[in-house]
Amino acid sequence: MASLRSQSFQTLARSRTPFTRPQQRRWAQVHDVRFVATHRDPNQVLDKYRSKLNQKAQQEGHQSVDSLKDAYKEKIDELRRAASTILTPETPSSAAPHSPPPPPSPQTPQSQVAAAAKSSGSAIKPLSSYLDVEKIRNLPPKEIEALWRLRHANNSSSICAAIPLETYQRIVSAARQNPQFIIPLPRAQSETAAPEANKESAITGTDIHFLQWAFHPPVSAPSAANSHTSTVIFTPLVAYKLHGAYAQPHTTITHHLDIADDKGLVLMHGQVMPESGVSITEATWLVSCVQRFYDFGGQASGRKGELLRMFTQGDVSNFKIEELMAEAEKL
Repeated sequence: MASLRSQSFQTLARSRTPFTRPQQRRWAQVHDVRFVATHRDPNQVLDKYRSKLNQKAQQEGHQSVDSLKDAYKEKIDELRRAASTILTPETPSSAAPHSPPPPPSPQTPQSQVAAAAKSSGSAIKPLSSYLDVEKIRNLPPKEIEALWRLRHANNSSSICAAIPLETYQRIVSAARQNPQFIIPLPRAQSETAAPEANKESAITGTDIHFLQWAFHPPVSAPSAANSHTSTVIFTPLVAYKLHGAYAQPHTTITHHLDIADDKGLVLMHGQVMPESGVSITEATWLVSCVQRFYDFGGQASGRKGELLRMFTQGDVSNFKIEELMAEAEKL
């Protein structure tokens, strides 16, 4: 009998199927802890701590526990509101192919843009951190532009430009009315992976990026007409849908107007976050699209400007993502 048991055990041990399997408990239940809240009978809590409440009421000169509750009514209500259970919103599902994503709210509070900039670990630096502002005021615009480009030439993750004041004013006028927009970014294969004969059809997909404008007042009292600072942050639309204002931006653009009234130039500086999945070339292309869609008196005087307005108005019936992609690729 012992040899029979040993032979049976060895046969089971050599088998690939385990001879012990956990049995499912049919009475077990699964709860989503995000939606579970504990509710207690308030009278039980009151009876448990009645002696301490009476002592607290006597110390503060109240006649009863009810009088103590009336005195702290506002604070109790505030704590109840803070402790109330909030349902976790569902994760937005990915949009169907070739369908325009619904535009966010028409305007973005300054606090949201500030929170996004804070999450990226970047801060708005003044122009004086890059150049001696008082010295460059004595230079002609061409030399200022050359110095500005040389200042950022050695930074591989930096974007810079000198924008004529009139162009910037047209862009800003449109940006104040349309502070949010989406820009499609075509993704292409590497040249080694794409055949030479099919380079023009090497596009494998398109990423959508969400941009937000913000306008910041001067630190000190303004001494010129153009004294504000404006920023534009670019975030992948998927990340913005998931995290909202706390989504990590991959590119931040700052416009400095310190010498705008004197020299007619707005100095723009952009920084691309390392390891953000967006190259400096791709970020430069996204930044160039700002002028294409926001310069209503120039490049955006046609269909591009109409698409921007439709996005702000939430006109989903006329706003077509295919048309947006076609307009973005036009020079």
